[in-house]
Amino acid sequence: MRRSLVLLSAGLTVLSTGLASAENNTPRNLILFIPDGLRALKVTPETAPAMAEVRDKGVNFKNSHSLFPTFTMANGSAMSTGHYLGDTGVFSNTIWTNYTSVPAGDTVVPFIENDAVLGDIDEHFKGDYLNEETILKLARDKGLSTAAIGKVGPTYQFDHTDKPEKAGLHSVVFDDSTGGKNGVALSDEVKAALTKAGLPLATPPRGDNSKAGDAKTPGTIVANVAQQAYFADVAAKVVLPMFKARNKPFVLVFWSRDPDGSQHNTGDSLNQIKPGINGPTSMAGIKNADDNLAQLRKALDELGLSASTNIMVQADHGFSTISKESKTSPSAKVSYDDTPKDFLPMGFLALDLAKTLDLPLFDPNDKNAKIEGNKHPKAGNGVLGKDPEKPDLVVATNGGSDLIYLPNKDKKLAARTVKALLEQDYVSGLFVDDSLGRIPGTLPLSSINLRGKSATPTPAIVVNFRSYASDCGEAPTNCSVQVADTVLRQGQGMHGSFSRGDTMNFMAAIGPDFKAGYVSEIPVSNADGGMTAAQLLGLRGSQNGGLVGRVMSEALPNGIVPKAFKTVERSKKKSENGLETVLNVQRVGSQRYFDAAGFPGRTLGLEPDTDKQKTAGK
Repeated sequence: MRRSLVLLSAGLTVLSTGLASAENNTPRNLILFIPDGLRALKVTPETAPAMAEVRDKGVNFKNSHSLFPTFTMANGSAMSTGHYLGDTGVFSNTIWTNYTSVPAGDTVVPFIENDAVLGDIDEHFKGDYLNEETILKLARDKGLSTAAIGKVGPTYQFDHTDKPEKAGLHSVVFDDSTGGKNGVALSDEVKAALTKAGLPLATPPRGDNSKAGDAKTPGTIVANVAQQAYFADVAAKVVLPMFKARNKPFVLVFWSRDPDGSQHNTGDSLNQIKPGINGPTSMAGIKNADDNLAQLRKALDELGLSASTNIMVQADHGFSTISKESKTSPSAKVSYDDTPKDFLPMGFLALDLAKTLDLPLFDPNDKNAKIEGNKHPKAGNGVLGKDPEKPDLVVATNGGSDLIYLPNKDKKLAARTVKALLEQDYVSGLFVDDSLGRIPGTLPLSSINLRGKSATPTPAIVVNFRSYASDCGEAPTNCSVQVADTVLRQGQGMHGSFSRGDTMNFMAAIGPDFKAGYVSEIPVSNADGGMTAAQLLGLRGSQNGGLVGRVMSEALPNGIVPKAFKTVERSKKKSENGLETVLNVQRVGSQRYFDAAGFPGRTLGLEPDTDKQKTAGK
């Protein structure tokens, strides 16, 4: 932790000579554009011309990293604060909060991509569940104009402590909930501007793009065009003109649900690995996000703001095709009404642990109903133990990785749980809370920056699921397949694993404070993006934790280009069945970047052959 703070201090110092805006103490404008779930190597001048132009004419962050677990809210917390997940406490999209959240459906394992749920968690954790200030809050406090537009959950997270009823400046927030009872209220100024622009006061629904299908019915075959066209119009025709009229610097966050939403729900590949998330629906999602960015850049040009605006394009994570296959899982041998024969059901991890540990299983998303026979938890989550109100173990289901909590911090149960997990072919790498000791075959949470100053409970065990590359005819990271604990089907899309396909997100930047035509080979992460945004805006905030990213000095004029090197970390001892968790790391000073982790041969980017390890995902 202390080393990270030293690095941060050094990073802020060396950049002062390279930024004219910082020297004049008048920060320029910033647009942070997040194409949710965009894989770095899917961007070409043909598939995504606007993003390719930013990358090729600005800075190409060729060695990019999403934080693990590679989920939206987790990485959104890093982008918005510059801190790793051990500090923000957003360990995944579904977490255990150790209290019953009413807005989340009376559950202790809320899905947090919801404004009302975020407000509820904030209230429970002393007004700020992130426990760190966000760049939008800091910018707003400094007098800058601020806005967050796009996908519900991560959008509001950028300024979730802003309360419209309080006096002072407020962020403009538009997401799926705008105009509804859970939406952030719009000011009279914004409402008038919407009416003048001929835009409705409520966000349109996703329509067919929201249809996930089921085991017999394909999901969507259309991108999220209508909803995102509204968001892009709001940004280009309402917010940017309003900010220009104010004649002061601004920060605009635009969180594009696509390609994530279209890749998740794709109907191109029902129960089949190929084409998976490389079908036409996913490609339409990429194009949709690209069109939104092009519209924003055109608006900047027309408003005369391009020369004074920096643009950072930064995906939260990569993506993979879902596999539901396992030869060892007890739950895959049970017949379920909604699951194809021999496929893993929703909640397979909770089901398998309940059977192996001989613990009763209850559904925290169904009033703690007991799960027996050929039933599975509604949302995959599970509380295990004799008393569901006082569980011995909690499983928070997320997708390419799951979280396990041990409310009683029982070391013996931790060891038994790890042993059970090591027997499953769908597991590839285990990370255990440091306080539970070093268990053979595992690595500690601190090794991947998941142990810090978080306000929310820290998981006891993080379970990474198996991943591999299909023969889809493209780069391995574009062909990533992973076992996923989700209601979605084999052939649809998911993320969250420690596959290089999930950690390799798209990152690029362009603007007056970035180099032009520069290809950076230095590793960068979403936490670095948050710290760099703060530096560009001249923001300084208090910090509770020290798990912070670094300013990406190599991308800035006259900035230092640091050296990077690779290391490999592994379990102190192998498990009884010979497994060890291996972590491929890159380092810049004391800053560590995580390429891929798991059991060699079960994680894409972590093949047994060391030569393959060096080339996977590149």
